[in-house]
Amino acid sequence: METAIASGSRHARSWCVVSVPPSQYGFVAIVSLLSVASVALTVVWGRLMSAMGGMSMPGGWTMSMAWMRMPGQGWPEATMSFAGMWVVMMVAMMLPSLVPALWRYREAAAASGNGHLDRLTLLVAAGYFLVWSVVGLAVFPAGVTLAVVAMQQPALSRAVPILSGVVIAIAGLFQFSAWKARPLACCREAGGRPDTLLRDRRTAWREGVRLGLLCARCCANLMAILLVAGVMDIRVMAAVTVAITAERLVPAGDRVVRVMGAFVVAAGAVLIVRSMW
Repeated sequence: METAIASGSRHARSWCVVSVPPSQYGFVAIVSLLSVASVALTVVWGRLMSAMGGMSMPGGWTMSMAWMRMPGQGWPEATMSFAGMWVVMMVAMMLPSLVPALWRYREAAAASGNGHLDRLTLLVAAGYFLVWSVVGLAVFPAGVTLAVVAMQQPALSRAVPILSGVVIAIAGLFQFSAWKARPLACCREAGGRPDTLLRDRRTAWREGVRLGLLCARCCANLMAILLVAGVMDIRVMAAVTVAITAERLVPAGDRVVRVMGAFVVAAGAVLIVRSMW
């Protein structure tokens, strides 16, 4: 079996096709199945939310059903429902850029003589997605609160399209910042650090949490775009996924980051101008 793996240093990255040893067949198969399943569930969820429509708001925009309770739901049930689908969505969006880090981790663990590759890899992935689960649990009440305020304050509701454009433009500017560059550089090289050579359960879990925190910081501006442009919009999710994956794995990634930043700033400016008319 052959597969494409991103390799290189912080200053130069390349793609190469490598043979997958038999010991890695299970890893490749599980990742592939998990990716297909999470994408399928995310698409189904997005289409269901789209079919349900939303609430038309002053200012000409529509509030997503993601921030509302379904009939018969209490807020605890609504929170858990959102958190569950958020995790599925994060698996679909983040797995393409996480796989190379998991691969490097498995290679380093194998080189150190550790025979529990699957168990350690699972712990790294669990720690990583735990961080994104916590992010989802924080996002939902914040989104619900803003939705309630917008429903109660028509003046604020009318300003939402302009504010969304401002958020998108600021998110684009962050693409040029050191705040973005530092964690992004760490994410590109994650998985094979010398200080994780003691690859037991505890260090695997810590590595996953560390990588999740780096990723959350690195992707915060792009995730902000997702939240304001349409958390359940499949097209927005696909665009953000491509952006996250490209800036980590594509050769000349720094150039990709700047190009995306310029495009996002321009998109935010267009949205602001359009909303003012």
